[in-house]
Amino acid sequence: MTEAVPVLEVKGISKRFSGVQALRGVDFRLLPGEVHAVMGQNGAGKSTLIKILTGVHRPDAGRILLQGSEIKPKSPSEARKLGISTVYQEVNLCPNLSVAENICLGHDPSEAFAIRWKQLNRKAEALLADLNIHIDVTAPLSTYSIAVQQVCAIARALSTQAKILILDEPTSSLAEDEVKMLLSVMRKLKAQGMAILFVTHFLDQIFEISDRITILRNGELVGEYPVAELSRMELVTRMVGREIAETGPSRAKGARLSPAEESARDEAYEGVEAPFLSAEGLGRRGSVQDVGLEVKRGKALGVGGLLGSGRTEIARLLFGIDRAEEGSIKIEGKSAQLSSPLKAIQHGIGFCPEDRKHEGIVGELSIRENMVLALQAKRGIFRTLSRKQQDELAEIYIKALGIKTPDAEKPISQLSGGNQQKVLLARWLATNPRMLILDEPTRGIDVAAKLEIMEKVMELCDKGMAILFISSEIEEVLCYSDRIAVMRDRRKVGEIEAGEADESTVFKIIAGGQA
Repeated sequence: MTEAVPVLEVKGISKRFSGVQALRGVDFRLLPGEVHAVMGQNGAGKSTLIKILTGVHRPDAGRILLQGSEIKPKSPSEARKLGISTVYQEVNLCPNLSVAENICLGHDPSEAFAIRWKQLNRKAEALLADLNIHIDVTAPLSTYSIAVQQVCAIARALSTQAKILILDEPTSSLAEDEVKMLLSVMRKLKAQGMAILFVTHFLDQIFEISDRITILRNGELVGEYPVAELSRMELVTRMVGREIAETGPSRAKGARLSPAEESARDEAYEGVEAPFLSAEGLGRRGSVQDVGLEVKRGKALGVGGLLGSGRTEIARLLFGIDRAEEGSIKIEGKSAQLSSPLKAIQHGIGFCPEDRKHEGIVGELSIRENMVLALQAKRGIFRTLSRKQQDELAEIYIKALGIKTPDAEKPISQLSGGNQQKVLLARWLATNPRMLILDEPTRGIDVAAKLEIMEKVMELCDKGMAILFISSEIEEVLCYSDRIAVMRDRRKVGEIEAGEADESTVFKIIAGGQA
């Protein structure tokens, strides 16, 4: 049998932003009645491709063909008129309006001076019924779950006679039962002949629902593959961009301490039964589910997994940014309620976030002011640090961490990424923490700064600090961890000794195979 004619074809699409080549000569095709997944790491070009298809960006080169005819959408509304609709992770509807109003908004059955409410409600009910969803369409959208709101967004797309449905991370905020409902809706649409472009980081969902996979890497096309012909390990390898090494360095193999020093460290904690922090059955709706881990004194627990696997979500729960809805956390064997970052700080936990620019530094403040933020929060408003204390603290850590700056009053925004990261590390060291959570601490910094920062972190770990180290680079996780917790699809799927593992071992667990 001959293959169906593509409903959408992208030929040689390229796009450049401020010196960054987001897409380079990418080809893509979407067939009617299929779910086609687009996969890739951060910066692969997935979002740029979607924005070009929906008219947010204009390509620098290449062509877009819809049912054989070239199109050049200049806006999302123009793309919708052509039959290309998108449902995003964050539902872009009006929660204060009814379900029916949201579905029919802008193309509702109305007369010159009035809305025909009964007809509008019947139309919304019929569209949802086609998707096996039966709800009160006169109720406000906000009264329903995120999953139902996602389906309403899909119904809205169908009401505009969409030929192509783009689902951009639609399941990332959903619970397991809600994911099943959304996948069921996708199957129904697929059976009706709808062409669906599906972007997600969940491997299980990709292999459950998709027909074909297109893989992008660094803005370029790696290839297009039928799902049945691609193993999970092959998918991961193509996304990473190289063969997974069978051997690799690890902190456990590194002999950082002399035998006497290592023995002394281990003896210091031999009589301490409980780890510094332990979590059991930790979960939150739309975040992670049933996660258990232990972070021990003088040890580094690495967390590895692909983008979207739940690594950062764990950090946010342990630092009190998000509140766990399930499970328990213990600090030194005693139950702890980490209901806020302040509570975590008071328990001796520090956190360097992944998004240094938006969640870490305060760009308008000086190096000194950024350094003292966490310590001042820990002390409270009635025990303010004097200017002399602040100056002394800044001087100590600028020297200790080798921060390159003429003085502590320079705005932190004017420092390089590596030096900004050192200031963030100094912020938490000033609180005398017993545990550090480091989420991608070496991202976007040069090799020299990376080595300096991690050398300091490993020294602190050797002296007894508990470290939770998160990185998307598996080589890095192996290098700087004693044990590794492996994440996939927002769950912990394995834990191994770093000294007995290599990249291949970790990626096999991520891919769903045996360690």
